[in-house]
Amino acid sequence: MVRTLLALQGGLLRGALAQLLAAEHDIEIVGEVDSPHHLRAAVRAERPDVAVVEFDMLTVTELVRLATLGVAEPVVETTPAAGGGSTAPALCSPTEPTSTPVGSLLVLVEQRRAGRLGPVLAEHGHRIGFLSRDVPPGRIVDGIRQLAEGRVVLDPDLVVAALEVADNPLTNREREVLDVVAEGHPVQEIAERLVLSAGTVRNHLSRIMAKTGARTRWEAVRIARESGWL
Repeated sequence: MVRTLLALQGGLLRGALAQLLAAEHDIEIVGEVDSPHHLRAAVRAERPDVAVVEFDMLTVTELVRLATLGVAEPVVETTPAAGGGSTAPALCSPTEPTSTPVGSLLVLVEQRRAGRLGPVLAEHGHRIGFLSRDVPPGRIVDGIRQLAEGRVVLDPDLVVAALEVADNPLTNREREVLDVVAEGHPVQEIAERLVLSAGTVRNHLSRIMAKTGARTRWEAVRIARESGWL
């Protein structure tokens, strides 16, 4: 039995897929969630064999971390303040992962977002599968089984779309920052989400706006999306 978690923001799609999978004799739905926070909590609680995840729910770095390391929380360490005064908090790398990460991720991607897949397509093929969000439901069912068997799941149309995207001037980290900006979060929340300092986030935003020629963060998001960079 393949224990499967559904992490999709669209209630209609999630409900339809859950109903389809419930009819399969070898697949068990262990949870349905619609946000990154609930996804991490469900992974801790259920430890599914396969999680079907919407691409826009997590950054690329978060997807890779979830598939390879499991759920980890950022830690805050103290560092000596300038001049030898009291210590100041500093964001550090996540803590050690849980003992058992999610088995594999089946990520559903909109065609226009395929340009973001380059860094993970080749390196994590046996832990992360990618299918277009528009594939027939039966293809998702097959993909869950294939990932559970350790096979590669990759939509060839997404590969072609990824290769056709024009040169992207934004770094992976800058795209992740812009992804979270697009969700409407302020600088401090972006920093907490990506385990960065607020100053580092501001530096990334300055470079993003310079590269896109944007005057505001929202304009940078629009330009990046229209250019296929985000």
